[in-house]
Amino acid sequence: MEERTNLMNMMKLSIKILIQAALSLGRTLDSDFPPLQQFFVVLEHCLKHGLKVKKTFIGQNKSFFGPLELVEKLCPDASDIATSVKNLPELKTAVGRGRAWLYLALMQKKLADYLKVLLDHKHLLSEFYEPDALMMEEEGAVIVGLLVGLNVIDANLCLKGEDLDSQVGVIDFSLYLKETQDSDGKQDGGITAVLDQKHYVEELNRHLSCTVADLQNKIDCLEKTNSKLQEELAAATDRIGSLQEEQQQLKQQNELIRERSEKSVEVTKEDTKVELDTYKQSRQGLDEMYSDVWKQLKEEKKIRLELEKELELQIGMKTEMEIAMKLLEKDTHEKQDTLVALRQQLEEVKAINLQMFHKSQNAECSLQQKTEAISSFEGKTNEMMSSMKQMEERLQHAEKARQAAEERCNKMKQELAGRLDTCRQQMSQLDSKCSTLEKELKSEKEQRQTLQRELHQEKDATTLLKTELQQMEGLKKELRKLQDEKQQLEKVCEEQEQALQEMGLHLSQSKLKMEDIKEVNKALKGHTWLKDDEATHCKQCEKEFSISRRKHHCRNCGDIFCNTCSSNELALPSYPKPVRVCDTCHTLLLQRCSSNSS
Repeated sequence: MEERTNLMNMMKLSIKILIQAALSLGRTLDSDFPPLQQFFVVLEHCLKHGLKVKKTFIGQNKSFFGPLELVEKLCPDASDIATSVKNLPELKTAVGRGRAWLYLALMQKKLADYLKVLLDHKHLLSEFYEPDALMMEEEGAVIVGLLVGLNVIDANLCLKGEDLDSQVGVIDFSLYLKETQDSDGKQDGGITAVLDQKHYVEELNRHLSCTVADLQNKIDCLEKTNSKLQEELAAATDRIGSLQEEQQQLKQQNELIRERSEKSVEVTKEDTKVELDTYKQSRQGLDEMYSDVWKQLKEEKKIRLELEKELELQIGMKTEMEIAMKLLEKDTHEKQDTLVALRQQLEEVKAINLQMFHKSQNAECSLQQKTEAISSFEGKTNEMMSSMKQMEERLQHAEKARQAAEERCNKMKQELAGRLDTCRQQMSQLDSKCSTLEKELKSEKEQRQTLQRELHQEKDATTLLKTELQQMEGLKKELRKLQDEKQQLEKVCEEQEQALQEMGLHLSQSKLKMEDIKEVNKALKGHTWLKDDEATHCKQCEKEFSISRRKHHCRNCGDIFCNTCSSNELALPSYPKPVRVCDTCHTLLLQRCSSNSS
């Protein structure tokens, strides 16, 4: 609460002094004008009050440019300011962009309007500010009302040459103290302003000490994280080295496996070529043999059909002869001797028929179609036996035709004997041919079995080759995975190196800020401003002051020196322009600047 009131009082003083100075100078101000610079410093402190800290990868970030970016969405007129701020190449931090935004808004004379738009949408500001922040309370509305008075001023500010990123926002109270001392005789209310300034200085000192402690904690955290990152980087480099060694070993193993597989593939290709040539040659020979055997089988089938036809003719002749014999037996009851002779002849014919039947059965074992003919032949013989019984009854009526039948029987016997001899010769030839064909078929079967075994062996060899190829593909996939992991690790290492570089930059910047803050603290509380009455001699040369040797204060340590011992000038954080400094402070500050630059 006290901090808010102090900031609001400082804002009132800075706006009041700025308007008075602008009216006295003609209402046009440059960026080098001290009251204008102090006004921006006080406004920056007001905007920073109660800001929420945002944690990032680098560390904690606290910038007032975040809420100012909302103005572009809420008010379309502010889009020109946002684009011009983004197009400035000199600005690298959010603080510098926020300061440039305030400069441009003041030049447009719309700073109060833009901040009023922000205050009207406090639900959006709650993302950036704490509930007890100055911009969230009534003091923010009061400050916006005070900023309306700045529309009277014409500001001509140049942003290109300004280093807005590295400026240190420290309030110079000398302007306000002098002003209050001048107006102390005229106005009685100036004492309250001085007291407010005193309270604000104490609050600012306390705030600065807190920030110093926070920065020291941040530096410790950053050093710890830096050490952890270095350890992780060392572990990552070791792991990368081990992975590279493993990769080289895998490459060597893959080359050996590839050479072996190529050699085995070449050998198997040559073997398969030779086996294929032999297989083709054997296949051609087998095809020729098969065609010859097929032709022989066709010829034998034709011969068999011809023999079956001859057998059918013989069977028909035989039936005719039996019928004639039965007629003769019936006709020749008286001549029994002849009948006995005829019966003997019939028995001989039956024996011959039985022999033929046995031979036909043997032929049917080799050829299935002969069985059907023999079965039909047996049925016909049975019919003939029944017909023989009938013919014996008719023999009585065939006596007249006996002589003709005897002559015919003799002729038929001769013919049957000749034909039986020819049939036997043909059957023996067929048996020999069948045996030769069976032998050839056995040899072909054996050759086919050998070829099938060779084919199985070739298939097994091809399956082995396929498994080896699959293993090669798996090894290639593992290699690709290892290469991808290596690339990812390299990317992680690069990102870690970039993060370390950024951390180093932020550490150097934080160290510079720490030294600046320490200097400000020394300027505020460490060094006391000596009064003129307290010093009678120069602190360095110890010469007595006189009318010719005048007293001069060192703006850094606050002691009194002569002109020769304090002739140097340097820019201090609490003073925007170079001021008088003693020789010892001059050398110390130069050494510090050189160490910071290195």
